[in-house]
Formats: sequence, C-alpha cells, structure tokens
Amino acid sequence: MKRYILSIDQGTTGTTVALVDSQGKICGQQNVEFRQIFPQPGWVEHNPEEIWQSFVKACKKLFSGATGKKKQVAAIGITNQRETVVVWDRKTGKPIHNAIVWQCRRTSEACKKLKAKKLDQLIYKKTGLVTDPYFSATKIQWLLDNVKGARKKANQGELILGTIDTYLLWRLTGGQEHKTDVSNASRTMLMNLKAANWDEELLNLFKVPDQMLPEICPSSGVFGKTKKLSFLPDDLPISGIAGDQQAALFGQTCYKPGEAKCTFGTGSFLLMNTGEKLVRSKSKLLTTIAWQLGQDKKVTYALEGGAFVCGAAVQWLRDQMGLIKKSSDVERLAQTVKDNGGVQLIPAFVGLGAPYWDSDVRAAIVGLTRGANKGHIARATLEAMALQNMDILHAMEKDLGDKLKRLRVDGGATGNNLLMQIQADYLGVKIDRPEIVETTVAGAAYLAGLGVGFWKNTGEIKKVWKINQTFKNKMSAAQRKKRIEDWHREVKKLLK
Repeated sequence: MKRYILSIDQGTTGTTVALVDSQGKICGQQNVEFRQIFPQPGWVEHNPEEIWQSFVKACKKLFSGATGKKKQVAAIGITNQRETVVVWDRKTGKPIHNAIVWQCRRTSEACKKLKAKKLDQLIYKKTGLVTDPYFSATKIQWLLDNVKGARKKANQGELILGTIDTYLLWRLTGGQEHKTDVSNASRTMLMNLKAANWDEELLNLFKVPDQMLPEICPSSGVFGKTKKLSFLPDDLPISGIAGDQQAALFGQTCYKPGEAKCTFGTGSFLLMNTGEKLVRSKSKLLTTIAWQLGQDKKVTYALEGGAFVCGAAVQWLRDQMGLIKKSSDVERLAQTVKDNGGVQLIPAFVGLGAPYWDSDVRAAIVGLTRGANKGHIARATLEAMALQNMDILHAMEKDLGDKLKRLRVDGGATGNNLLMQIQADYLGVKIDRPEIVETTVAGAAYLAGLGVGFWKNTGEIKKVWKINQTFKNKMSAAQRKKRIEDWHREVKKLLK
C-alpha cells in the first residue's frame, strides 16, 4: 500500500494541505484562504478559528472522493507563518483575542522604548534578532496588557500561548500537546539561541509568565498524535514542525553550510545555512535556528534576511490599484515595456525589513512622467522585489566574507519567468528553480517523514530534489551597478 505524508502549510493568507509520497511528489493539494483583518493602519490580525477552519476545509477537500487515502497517511508535518501569535484559555481552548500577525506594527513604540534603554543589544546577543515589532515577544506583551483580565489569568496559569504551529498541534491532539519546535521558538524573541530554551531574563523583560509557554522540541520527531477529529483518523503522528522559511530551506535540501534559498511569498525571505556555527551578523541580518533533527540532536543555524512585502506588492496592484485582474497577469503587463521608464517602486507598505529595519518608512512610487504607464509600474514592482533580495544577499556575503555562486528559489511568484530573470540579473548569480516550488510543503513533509522513518536520512531526500530551470545573468556589470545606485538613492531618501 502506498504511503503519504500529510503536509500542512499554514500561511499568511491561506492554508494548504498536501499529500507527499516517498519520491517527494505532491499527489494531491488543496488551499483555502481566510480573512485578513486590519483594525487600524499598520495593524494586522487573523481569527484563529478561521485559520483552523481553513485547515479543516482544505483537508476535507483533499480527501473528498478519496477517503481511502486517509488510511495511507503515515504522519503529519506542519509548517507555518512564524511570528504570528495566539493566546488562548487552557481549559476551553478559546482564544482571548485575534492572532496578532507577523506583519503587524502595533508595537513599534514599545520597540523604540527598548532601544532607547539599550536593551536591543541584550536582545540581539541572546536571540540573534533585532528589536522589531515583527517578532512575537512584544505582541504577547501587548495582548496581556490590553485584553481585559488577561494578565491576571496568565499569572494564575489559566492562559497559554503559541505560534500557529503550537495552536494547530493543540487542536490536532485534542488539547493534549502544547509544544513548538526550535525554529519557531527562535522567532519569538524569548528563546536563548545558544541554549535553545526559554530565557528567564527575556521572560522577565517582556513580562511573560513561563507557564504560558510551550515545550521546545526538535523539528523532527513525534510531537503528539491526532485525537477526536471527524475528518482524520485517531493516532496519526505529528512528527515534523518548522517555521515556513526554515521548512523551505529544508525542502530545498540546503543541508550544507553556504547553501541558500529565497522564498517569494507574501514577503520574501533569504536563508543561508551556516551549519553548527552561530554567525553573528554585522549587517543587520538575523541569526536564527534552521532546524534540529531528533536523530542527532545537533542544531543547524542560518542567517536570514526578509523583505516584509514581496508578492503582497503584486496583490496591491491587483486589489487596490486594479491594474491587473489576477496576480499572474503582472508578468504579461510588465513585458509590454522594455524597461521601467525611470519609474521606481519602494514597497515599504509596512516598513522596510532587512537590512534597513525601519518600521516607520512608507512606500513610494518615484520617477513618474506623462509617458509612464501601467506597464512601467508593473515592471518597477517586479524590479523592487528583486532589488530587496539583492540588498539582503549582499549583506549575507559581507557577513560571511564570501560570494554566493547560485541561489535556490521557491514560492508561487517563481512561476514568473521575467521576475526570475530580473533576479538573476541583479544578483549576478545563477538562479535554480526546482521542479517542486512548494518547498515549504516539501520541507514539512521531509521533517515529518524523518521523524517516523519514512525517509532514513537527508541523503535519501536529496535524491528526490530536481531542478526545473536555471536562470543565468544577462546584465552587464555596468548596467547592474547603475540600477543598484538608482535604487539605493531612492531608498535613502525615504529613510531620512
């Protein structure tokens, strides 16, 4: 009987579930979107129950007409939007508030106060993270301070918290398991990066009671088993968990130090494997945990840089500006012009991430003339996506003192051949697009499979990873230098 891993990819705008076979092929996939909530400018929330229901609906769709495949599931893997946090009642399981999303900037002032007190240096030393609203700690503090009665209940042990992986695990196991993996924990700004455990000094700083926190576990290994779900059998092991970007790195089989990937999603995220070496960035990048395999207990670290807005810029062209009807139309529109016509977009809709880390700066379109048209704006949008990634990669190269020769890419936007060529041109390196671009799905499946012996080791997994297309640089060094200078000039104007 053929066996599968059920992979759950819980993302920012929707939940995808997929069946992955032993050859790494996706043998069935469903996605269900859920509502985005914007209570105030810069604030972003999700309803946790809607997240759960999006998973349930996707799962039911996946097995509709193929209920026999439920019996062929060997294990479940989870990958998730990372810093997004939920606080819920330990007994009832009911959230006390909407989830606060990683994109949310409501705690900008709290972060500024920490920086004013020079506490950002302590936070960076312990966590490898910059002090920014992006991460979970200030979001948790906000929830406990602003939801009526929350802090009292938390101190009494009545509330627990978690990133979305923890919330899904809790629901999947009927409230039996309250755990997370090291990669997700490393994004909370509450975990000691070296020790891979919750840091008492940070918990005190953010006033987070330790009894609220999940147990930190390796990324691969049995976290728990399904209980009392109408749409899945009991006792299926949940045996792999990782944050979405770490899962993508694992799914891209970047198992050697120096190997890197870029995921083009709502935001874009570059991660580079640094092995067992914890590299401290001097270029405002993040040091994070990539994964820990239960087989050997060794922690693998990574350097990371993220742009808050990547594919979301195309969604803006579609939803707010009405320039395209569907996201895939942007490539054709951008190809109606030979270049950007002097138009530049800096997509700082929720601030700029690495390596700038400015949460106050906002987006701008510059260089508009009477001759500028929709095609130029579309082209400028694709170029901005690639230029943000270029800034991050150059910062990584500076930290490591070495040049990257090629980059693996994944995510929905990698189907845009023009964007991939622009990315290769601005980086000046080869871009490898794999056959399976849903590498977050693949990574969660691989980790879960390792956790139950579906694959014996990473060597077996590397055999199933294949390249679909390689994009090579076609731009001269002089052209690249001029374009980068134009980009940096406009970014610096916004940062002043």
